[in-house]
Amino acid sequence: MRVLAIAGVNVRRMLRDRSSFFFVFVLPLVLVLMLGAVFGGATASRLGVVAPSTSLAGSLVAQIENEPSIEVIRYDSEKAMVLAVERGELEAGLEIPANFDEMSQDKVELGFVATNLQEQIELRSVVEEAVAGQNAVLRAAGFTVEQGVSTYDQALSNAQSERSKVEGIDVVTSSVGKPYSFTLGGQFDLGAQSQLVLFIFLTSLTASAALIESRTLGVSLRMLATPTPMRTILVGETLGRFGVAVVQGLFIILGTWIIFGVNWGNPVATGSLLVIFSLVSAGAAMVMGSVFRNVAQASGVGVLLGLGLGALGGCMVPLQVLELFAPTMYTVAHITPHAWALQAFAEIVQSQEGLVAILPNLGILLAYAVALLAIATWLLRRSLTRA
Repeated sequence: MRVLAIAGVNVRRMLRDRSSFFFVFVLPLVLVLMLGAVFGGATASRLGVVAPSTSLAGSLVAQIENEPSIEVIRYDSEKAMVLAVERGELEAGLEIPANFDEMSQDKVELGFVATNLQEQIELRSVVEEAVAGQNAVLRAAGFTVEQGVSTYDQALSNAQSERSKVEGIDVVTSSVGKPYSFTLGGQFDLGAQSQLVLFIFLTSLTASAALIESRTLGVSLRMLATPTPMRTILVGETLGRFGVAVVQGLFIILGTWIIFGVNWGNPVATGSLLVIFSLVSAGAAMVMGSVFRNVAQASGVGVLLGLGLGALGGCMVPLQVLELFAPTMYTVAHITPHAWALQAFAEIVQSQEGLVAILPNLGILLAYAVALLAIATWLLRRSLTRA
C-alpha cells in the first residue's frame, strides 16, 4: 500500500500543477490539430486552367474535371495562373490556346507549368491522357470528312457519340509489398501517434523534477527514517513516473479519438504499446531524477533531450520519409525507443495488425525499460544512501 501511496502522490501532484496543465494536456491536442490541418489527409491536386469558350476546349476541360484527384480552377489570364503556381496556390497550370478549335492547323501547342517535379509528372499525365482521347475523336472525324461521307460538324458529333458507346476494359491491379504508411490513415492519425510518443517521453523527463525535489527537500530521507524499505521507495517513485506517463497517454488517445476521430487500431495492441513505452519513459525520468541535483538543471536538459530524441526518432519527420530519402538517418533513428514505438503504431493503425505483429517492437522497448530502470535503481539507491 505504501508503494501505491507514493505513486499516487506523484500523479496527483501532476494533475494539480496548473503551470504544467497546458503543456501536458492542451498542447498535444493543439499540435495534433495543426499537423492534421496542414499535412494530414489526401487532397485533390489543384490545376489552374486558362481556356477559350469553345466547344473542343470546353470538352477537354470537362474531361479533366471528371478526374476525382484533380480540382480544376479557371483563370482569365495566363499571367494570373502562372503567378498562382509560383505562390503555391496551384500545383500546376494549363493554357489552352484561343485557336484550339481551328481545323486548319496540324498541331496545337498547350502550355503547362508546374514548380514540383512530382506534381508535374502526375498532372501532366492526366492532361496528356485527356488530350490523347480527344485527339482520337478528332482523327476519326477528320477521316470521315476526307472520305466525303459527311460534314465535319456531323462527323465530329458522330465520333463523340460512338466513343461514348465503346465499353472500356477492366483493369485489375495488385500491390506487391506494403505501402508506405504515411500515405495511409486519417487526416489526424499520423500526427496523433507522433505527438503521443513525443509528449509521453518529454513530460516524463520534465516530471523528474519532482523526484529531485523529494531528494533535496529531504522527503525521501524522512521516508527512509520510517519503517519503509528502500525497495518500496524505489518502486513507488517508479510507479509515480509510470502513472504520469499512462495518464497523459490515455488522455491523448481518448481526446484525439473523441475530438478528431483518430483511429488507434487494435485496443489490446495499442494498450500494450502505451504501457511498455510508459515504462521506458518512467525509466528515463528516474535516471534523470537520480543524476541531477537541482530542478532547473533537470528541466532544461529534459526538454532538450526529449525534443532531440523525439526529432531523431521520427516524431518530427515520419520514419517512412527517412527510409525513402535518408536511409542512414532511418537506421540511426532506431537507437531511440521512439522509432520502435512509431514503427509499432504503423503496424497497428496503418497495416491493421494486432498484438502478435508488434511483439518484436514490444520486446525491444521492454529491453529499454529494464535497462533504464536498472540503472535508475542503482543511481537512486546510491544517492539516497550517500545522503
